[in-house]
Amino acid sequence: MSEDGPAERTVRENRSLTPMRKTIANRLQESYQEAVHVTVNRTIDAEELLSAADDAEKTVENVDPTVTDIILCALSDTLAAHPAFNATFEDGTHRLYEEQNVGVAITIEGGLVTPVMADIGSLSLSQMATERQRLTERVQAGDYTMSTFKGGTFTISNLGPLGVDSFDPVINPPEIALLGLGRINEPAIAVDEGVTFRRQMTASLSFDHRVVDGADAARFLETLAEHLGDASQYV
Repeated sequence: MSEDGPAERTVRENRSLTPMRKTIANRLQESYQEAVHVTVNRTIDAEELLSAADDAEKTVENVDPTVTDIILCALSDTLAAHPAFNATFEDGTHRLYEEQNVGVAITIEGGLVTPVMADIGSLSLSQMATERQRLTERVQAGDYTMSTFKGGTFTISNLGPLGVDSFDPVINPPEIALLGLGRINEPAIAVDEGVTFRRQMTASLSFDHRVVDGADAARFLETLAEHLGDASQYV
């Protein structure tokens, strides 16, 4: 090791970006160059959500809904209450949409993709689970085209299964918001009788501050928490 020269670097390997990785890189760069990213985080009680998921396994036929499917149902009601987030921002115009076309982030070999589930507001829990699983299996099998990822009005990304507590999602342009979900924990909570343990999760909402404000995002997460607190309504 030289005392006055720069540290040596021996190249281990040169890797060129795959076409998919190049597309992801370009989209992320576009997002950060154009949108004004802000993320708000909220801890949400998950007891009713998990209870509803258990009930769904017993009562819903032909498909096994997951926690994600129930969250999508709650998200649909939340978007209906806050339509400014079910939107895009292009050419100086904030466009709100009737359909809730939600991109669901999926990890595949070579990158992260967001196939779009069309008009989730029209789906029951059973239909939601069936469509999400069908779309996931198709994409993971490589059975997709570029149209699979177009037409989105909002995106959701769940890194909880990978052990992530919370993160700052990057908006998928021209959409104006993305909901990130962390893993479910069971912290100790102070109550009148002492201490109890309740399962909780963190929801992180990234939004384009050019279009909506922090107070709007806070109210969005409040509504989402309310619907997840009554998750049995979706089973």
